Amino acid sequence: MEDTLGALRSLMASYSPPLAALVVPSEDYHQSEYVSDRDKRREFVSGFTGSAGLALITMKEALLWTDGRYFLQATKELSDQWKLMRIGEDPAVDVWLADNLPKEAAIGVDPWCVSVDTAQRWERAFAKKQQKLVQTSKNLVDEVWKNQPPLEINPVNIHPLEFAGCSAIDKLNDLRENLIKQKARGMIITTLDEVAWLYNIRGSDVSYCPVVHAFAIVTSNSAFFYVDGRKVSSEVKSYMEENGIEVREYSAVSSDVALLASNQLNPSYTVKGTQAEVKSETKNNPIESDVMGNGTEGIEENSFDLIWIDPSSCCHALYSKLDADKVLLQPSPLALAKAIKNPVELEGLKKAHIRDGAAVVQYLAWLDIQMQEIYGASGYFLEGVRVNRKKHSETMRLTEVTASDKLEGFRASKEYFRGLSFPTISSVGPNAAIIHYAPRAETCAEFDPDRIYLFDSGAQYLDGTTDITRTVHFGKPSEHEKSCYTAVLKGHIALGNARFPNGTNGQALDILARVPLWKDGLDYRHGTGHGIGSYLNVHEGSKCATTSIHDCNR
Repeated sequence: MEDTLGALRSLMASYSPPLAALVVPSEDYHQSEYVSDRDKRREFVSGFTGSAGLALITMKEALLWTDGRYFLQATKELSDQWKLMRIGEDPAVDVWLADNLPKEAAIGVDPWCVSVDTAQRWERAFAKKQQKLVQTSKNLVDEVWKNQPPLEINPVNIHPLEFAGCSAIDKLNDLRENLIKQKARGMIITTLDEVAWLYNIRGSDVSYCPVVHAFAIVTSNSAFFYVDGRKVSSEVKSYMEENGIEVREYSAVSSDVALLASNQLNPSYTVKGTQAEVKSETKNNPIESDVMGNGTEGIEENSFDLIWIDPSSCCHALYSKLDADKVLLQPSPLALAKAIKNPVELEGLKKAHIRDGAAVVQYLAWLDIQMQEIYGASGYFLEGVRVNRKKHSETMRLTEVTASDKLEGFRASKEYFRGLSFPTISSVGPNAAIIHYAPRAETCAEFDPDRIYLFDSGAQYLDGTTDITRTVHFGKPSEHEKSCYTAVLKGHIALGNARFPNGTNGQALDILARVPLWKDGLDYRHGTGHGIGSYLNVHEGSKCATTSIHDCNR
């Protein structure tokens, strides 16, 4: 770690201009919550393995910002070279930089790994002392990461209509209608799950998330899919052509965004219904839309000036290729369309949860038997003092990891199973207080009938994604544990029974889940719930987790 920080500081000092600080975000080029091993740069430099956080390296200090879900974990994982900055308690990174670095200091960041919103917020904060945000030409962490995992070549898969419920052509037509309403002539789509949802494709480029490293650009008469060509089979290429989507290399997105900005990005073919017609690639003549049935007949590609990007997810590197005066900075319309499941997706989610629920019940029944046979527990369904408090088996033991492996086995036996939706949080006793605890075989805890057990887990099925948390006790829980459990239950009941006006957001309802806990001086350091994808990302619309009783802190 010391060598890594030293190597980075050496690169910072020799950079032009010399960098007083280097920001290392958690995100990849698509602002993803979960990233591939190759993109875990913040984890590499800091040693902190949580999914959310930001590292800052100056010539004398190394600091890591993370939220309340990870305070305990970060405290354990950070070395004494690092200082933990608690989001919500300590100054934000831009405030800290503005206050602690000298006037006109240069602060470096890879523009591919920071969103437009974030970069602009930092630039406003830095302007107070004439500090400058410098977009580095290379990622400096990559320069010192000698054993960086290689780029994986995983195939792109077509997501069948029987599970998607809506064709890619219909989704493109809806998007183009939104472009017309907003007087935009094109949109750059950078979020991995939005690209996957729009084109009805899936992949395995990020663990637990069935997505593909890809960008998309959609205009009134064209659609582009930017992906490593080695991932695209002839079947997928034919599918794309049938849907009027042109496949281009992943690395071409930067130059194509520049062409889009200058009104020179043209397709190799236009589309009539689902039939692709090859045409010339003359780049200087306006092209009329020839897409049938999408409400854009006769509208020229150049009719409008605006290019639509979502400032919270589009990286600053692509934004810098555009004319800032001709950019529509608005949330992506695909986020809401993806969140509102169609009837086929809703039915799939129900069936997936029924199968997943059966797997969880199988697991709990198996676990109950194991706790009785191995540890002499009275059992989950029989509260009381155990007859024999001694461990029954001296040769067998049950750990957080072996138990979670068994749970995965039950899920794997179900129809349409494609893998877990996130690493299983299998936690005994105090480990259950670590909100995103990740057990490891070498260090994980053994089961104990006198301690609480929490498991937070989920799976990916072709027809839906699941995420379920349960907290159990196989002996006699303490009065405090029962009180916490009851308060959480009351909060869930209050939230489930709430009636509220149309348009009410989740933040307005969040208090209903917390009031029973607040009465006892308790709380939890994260949101109360989150959206979920349809065979997509387990977190959709937010990055927070559901509540369990061990998340409650005085």
